[in-house]
Amino acid sequence: MSINTSEEAGVRYLHFGSDWVQGAMRIARPYALELDYTKEMMLPLLLRPDDWPRRVLLIGLGAGSLCKFLWRYRPEAKLTVVEIDPQVEAVARQFFKLPDDPQRIRLHFADGADFMIQSRQRYDLILVDGFDNNARAGRLDSLPFYLDCKARLAKEGLLCINLLSRRKNFKHSIQQIKTAFDDHVIVIRSRDEGNAIALATAHNTTAALPSNHELRTFDELQAAARHLRQATHLNLLPALSNLAASGYFKNGLLQC
Repeated sequence: MSINTSEEAGVRYLHFGSDWVQGAMRIARPYALELDYTKEMMLPLLLRPDDWPRRVLLIGLGAGSLCKFLWRYRPEAKLTVVEIDPQVEAVARQFFKLPDDPQRIRLHFADGADFMIQSRQRYDLILVDGFDNNARAGRLDSLPFYLDCKARLAKEGLLCINLLSRRKNFKHSIQQIKTAFDDHVIVIRSRDEGNAIALATAHNTTAALPSNHELRTFDELQAAARHLRQATHLNLLPALSNLAASGYFKNGLLQC
């Protein structure tokens, strides 16, 4: 696979042999999330305490944006990254400042679907953002894969998936995720054109929250978003508004 980078207006972009953007980093702020969909993939942080997650699985490294953000702002988290192409790691280290911290970041070069079949670990958070040079997810967008993800989630674990389509039609993917997770799925359109974010849990979202930290109402989640913005400079208030506009608050409580 051909991998190249480009730069424009202080932002460095990752490409897999085409103009299609596979990752981005603002050079002056290497640990910040640049692309809107990567910011939206951090919505799970609003649903759990500040010391969550402890065990994270990331399928697809790309420019390392999600990995770097969690490494920087969740210092207790152990990060397992599965990437199919070793070249991507080399580029992420050379051009996108991927940290060299084997104590907290473990890299596996494997097909993400195969890794999920073989893994016996359980994770608090699974992030899926894996595509080939034609922006296709392959086996990472299949019912068996989503069932394997469900099996690898901890009791209060969450799965967050970047759905990407040049046709902007995610119906088939969403239906497969809903089938795997018994309809406990939230899907929002990303502000990045052609993307949608799916958030899934093995249980009802609010019921799965820790009893000592139940964030249920829009106001409570807004407060959590403001706290996260103060701590990390990540502004999830627009994503939260998108969630509300999508109709996932019923009787004042977040539902899925």
